[in-house]
Amino acid sequence: MKSFRFALAAVAAFVLSTAQAVAGSASLVLDARTGRILAAENADTLNHPASLTKMMTLYLTFEALHRGQIGWNTRLVMSPTAARKPPTKLGVRAGDTITVQEAVNGMIVRSANDAAAAVAEALGGSEAGFAQMMNAKARRLGMTRTYFVNASGLPAREQVTTARDMARLAIALMRDFPGEYRMFAAQGFTFRGRTIRGHNNLMYRYSGMDGIKTGYTNASGYNIVSAVRDGNRRIVGVVLGGRSARGRDDKMASLLDQHLGRTGSTGGRLVAATTSRGIFDIAGLPGVRLSYADTVRTHETAPAPIVAASTETAMPSDRPTAVDGGAATPSASGYWQIQISTATTAEGARKILIEAQSAGGAALLGASPHTEISGDGSARRYRARFIGFASREAATSACTILKKRSYDCTLLPDRG
Repeated sequence: MKSFRFALAAVAAFVLSTAQAVAGSASLVLDARTGRILAAENADTLNHPASLTKMMTLYLTFEALHRGQIGWNTRLVMSPTAARKPPTKLGVRAGDTITVQEAVNGMIVRSANDAAAAVAEALGGSEAGFAQMMNAKARRLGMTRTYFVNASGLPAREQVTTARDMARLAIALMRDFPGEYRMFAAQGFTFRGRTIRGHNNLMYRYSGMDGIKTGYTNASGYNIVSAVRDGNRRIVGVVLGGRSARGRDDKMASLLDQHLGRTGSTGGRLVAATTSRGIFDIAGLPGVRLSYADTVRTHETAPAPIVAASTETAMPSDRPTAVDGGAATPSASGYWQIQISTATTAEGARKILIEAQSAGGAALLGASPHTEISGDGSARRYRARFIGFASREAATSACTILKKRSYDCTLLPDRG
């Protein structure tokens, strides 16, 4: 713990000493399945994230939902501090409450600063306490040049990030919370009798785009992170420091067109859809190294409807998990897998995989964390596995390293 605090302090000192070195224009485009960088400009130079900050606030919110710390209908008190946040906001009065679902919709669609502050105070005790949680998670995700001060992205000299780190965070959201990620395709939602619509205009006109977030302050310029599904391809783009919303959107569209082989494709209507089998298969770039490949259950429903683009967006009740026997094994480029543990809950298995991912390091690159269910009722267990090793030797090597770090490890043929 002491070494972690020292590392975090070192990052803070680095950020404070270089916070003036803001790039202005920066961009990055990557193939999310392979992690290959397709284009980059000032990708590692500091910039202010503005409301892209809310991507981390939402990541921690989804994590708290999966832990059972909060529920979609949990009511959050709007403190005077949260209520005083400048626009954009939901405009809830101090002392009133909003549900977690309303707060999440507000952050995604409205980019509501008061909603972000309310969530931060509920989960972190204070916004400053929540910022510490954000920074700790950023380090875990490999976001080495990002430092958060608040939950909303409102102007703060010390709050900085890079295009590469924002790509890491976007992939982490898709990888770790594929069900909740679908909410980023929402065009609007109903809040207390009025329909609130979003302002991610590029998403609504670029075919195949299903998220994820825009941001703007005077210091940051116009920012956007976008994700596009095109057949079997998945592309993530980041543009920071645009001089206008239209210029930012046009630059993103041009970058995506270039790497998707399109010509002026922004006239199409958004279709927020998965593949025919409902498989999410998002591979990480270095730092977010591995992926979850989850089979999405089609019967999941939201606690309440939201207005979505071309299709109804469902809010999951729990994390989608591949099931033995019934669902297809997630595709992976390899024929071997390893099992390191079983757990009584899906969340327990997931935590084991996250910790093992860190312990295994390079030996697990190219493999994907995967959870399978065995048994029913009280006998139900969740198998924690890594799948997609290219050879028996690669899987054996990973097992050897994990065993040295006190993990049990069993070698299995693919689909074993």
